[in-house]
Amino acid sequence: MFEVRRTLPGRKVTDEYAQHGNPWLAWARHSAHRLGEARGWPRKTLLNVEQALVIVLTGHAEGDTVRYSEIFPVLRARGLSVERTTEVLDHIGVFLDDRPSSFEQWLESKLDGLATGIARDVGDWARLLHDGGPRSRARDVATVWNYVNRIRPVLLEWSNRYDHLREVTRHDVLTYLDIVQDAQRQATVVALRSLFRRAKRNGTIFKNPTSRIRVGQREEGVIQPLEPHHLDGSVAAVTHPADRLILALAAVHAARPAAIRRLQLDDLDVGNRRLTIDGRTRPLDDLTRQVALEWLNFRRQRWPDTANLHLLINKQTALGTGPISKSSVAGPALHGQTATLQRLRMDRQLEEALVHGPDALHLAEVFGLSEKTAIRYANSARALLERPLESDPAASPRTHGSIP
Repeated sequence: MFEVRRTLPGRKVTDEYAQHGNPWLAWARHSAHRLGEARGWPRKTLLNVEQALVIVLTGHAEGDTVRYSEIFPVLRARGLSVERTTEVLDHIGVFLDDRPSSFEQWLESKLDGLATGIARDVGDWARLLHDGGPRSRARDVATVWNYVNRIRPVLLEWSNRYDHLREVTRHDVLTYLDIVQDAQRQATVVALRSLFRRAKRNGTIFKNPTSRIRVGQREEGVIQPLEPHHLDGSVAAVTHPADRLILALAAVHAARPAAIRRLQLDDLDVGNRRLTIDGRTRPLDDLTRQVALEWLNFRRQRWPDTANLHLLINKQTALGTGPISKSSVAGPALHGQTATLQRLRMDRQLEEALVHGPDALHLAEVFGLSEKTAIRYANSARALLERPLESDPAASPRTHGSIP
């Protein structure tokens, strides 16, 4: 009628006792050796996992489930690998990851303080954005964060007067938008419009108060090139071979962080001097080739047996097959620098437009930009090229220096 949680042994379990009549442990050990061989686990890691399996699977019977919440404190206290052990347990079909979703925890904190009816609609909308649906694609989690954070102040204000979104009027929306700045107003209208459209489809509101409210066109300023000392500062800040390669990919090839994370070893063809980024093959310049060879040599010495086919790996991913995390590729070494990876990517695209002319079609072809983005870079380059020479610090296109 109810499920009883197992208590893992608090003392050290002898290997002989654990193996006696325990087919689950034998299967898990076999699976650990197969996974370790396939993924290049060193002997130390394999021994670590075997010790953890002895503790976790002692007394395991048919139908038992091993929960993350049960094994995490026990294994962590002994310095044993939780991640590798759960991989094995999941492989043999006895693992249940019962960790609460970080997104759900964040969302619950943002719904706190809202009226019950409003919180219900906002939660449904945010989850649809995050998870997607039959007629809605999943959005990047950062987009969901921005949307919810943008409209949380007005939702709290409305929660003081209303119990449901259906009570919010067009006048309420316009009153709030009157006190929001231009750029923030556009983002707020977009988020509110998305929320009320979802509520209308669900039938929880009768009329969309954001309909026919104009978003307005945001004036895009001229993209300015980075100053040479900004570039020099970022080049001097990166010392690790992986960071140097990431910087080169952003500064020379305008690669986005997500594209850098997805790069495979086969995408780098050193012999034929070709590099493929998101399906677009381009020449491999001397600078990128140099730092790529440095990284490959470091990678080979540090993790000679890894089976991870991603070009960039670290100590967390070298024993698996997944990409490095977003935070790892975000350029921790560039924190505090003006020339961040984002600015370097933008600067490279602007430089292309300055050198080859403000041709939006050329930019779209070279970097895979959308029509709107390519036009913006072309317009910025045209404005810079038409600027009077004496007042133009970027009158002559510059080239990216080398990474020492």
